Amino acid sequence: MTVSKKSLIRFGALALATITAGSLAGCSAESAPAELSDGPVAISFTFWGGDARVQDTEEAIAAFEAAHDNITVEVQSADWTGYWDQLATQTAAGEMPDLVQMSDLYVSSYADRGALRDLEELDIDTAKIDPAVLDLGRVGGTLYGITHGTGMYALVANVDLFEKYGVELPDDDTWSWDDYAQIAQELTEKSGGEITGSDQTGGFDVHGLRYWIRSAGGELFDEDGNVAMDPEALAAMWQFELDLQESGGMLSASAITESFNAGISGNALASKQVALGVATDNQLTALEESTGSELRLLKLPEPEGVKPAFFGPTMYWSVASTSEHPAEAALLADFLANSQEAGEIIQTERGLPANGDVRAAISAELPEAAQAAIEYEESVETGDAPLVAPNGASTLETILQRYTQEVLAGQQAPLDAAEAFAAELQSEIDNAR
Repeated sequence: MTVSKKSLIRFGALALATITAGSLAGCSAESAPAELSDGPVAISFTFWGGDARVQDTEEAIAAFEAAHDNITVEVQSADWTGYWDQLATQTAAGEMPDLVQMSDLYVSSYADRGALRDLEELDIDTAKIDPAVLDLGRVGGTLYGITHGTGMYALVANVDLFEKYGVELPDDDTWSWDDYAQIAQELTEKSGGEITGSDQTGGFDVHGLRYWIRSAGGELFDEDGNVAMDPEALAAMWQFELDLQESGGMLSASAITESFNAGISGNALASKQVALGVATDNQLTALEESTGSELRLLKLPEPEGVKPAFFGPTMYWSVASTSEHPAEAALLADFLANSQEAGEIIQTERGLPANGDVRAAISAELPEAAQAAIEYEESVETGDAPLVAPNGASTLETILQRYTQEVLAGQQAPLDAAEAFAAELQSEIDNAR
């Protein structure tokens, strides 16, 4: 069955708090044995996403059921916010779907509460997934999520607008943030104000936050799951944006908020209000379809001797510890992550396939933008994989967005806001323990 967005009960972003440790105590110990059944089996599967993902998923599920005629998959879907409210409520009631699409912001929260199964106990092939990418799904050394796809943070340039206004594209192997600011200002000036050079460059998602912190030689979290960031790194990001706004090279605070709320297909970059913006590389296809322009992925500036770039998991496949059919749930996860058939259907809608063989097999069939994303990831030298967000940090982006909007609107000084953000995020983590 498909749960429509309108039928979802909204319980708020903190609905996960209803999943108490006691309500799930002993789930792992009482997990059903992972053995495939010869008889008819029905498993439930849930994911978040828009219409395109729903269509691709239904097609992939039909292919899976055709190959396994004794397994029926009951599918549920929702938008991002409704998904987590729904999943928290289901889990608290002991009714978590057998296979769930999981996020790096939430995997620790569910794993620490005993809601997820150790995937290395199940029959899922991980041989063709880079170990550094596979480890993105580990919490405390245990594999709770199979990374389906990767996405890398990137700057996106509208080549058509650069050419229209006579501005040269940068050499992204050598440029600095000062170069970026100069180019953004030049775009605004040479367009006569018809466009603004840049949308925001960070502060609305965990990817940009991690990038700026890693550029300063730090990490967002430490191995104990505490906030480890230096507030000065976040303050520097905000100060860069404030200076860029003042020069005319970046959108106003209100326009940035409007752009963010419009989503990837309607933001300022997609609607050609700016010539530069940030995105994950797997979003390039959607952006090109919206703009009708030639777009190019650019490496973010990085200090000499520092490698802040990293692979980000677009999503994981996780199996519920309460599942009565974990072997069948694992079989579906394996099909989605590792089969060429599923890869040809899903393509890059869930990120660039983490399975190297699948990625190679479908690359020639992909749109040019998706092929460019693959080439981009191959061209960027990455640093160590970031640690997964700890239990309690699932509201990180909501908190970050609030402080970013306040800073860009002149309501808080960058360093004060950065220190307050770190303290509030740490409090969320402490309260979850």
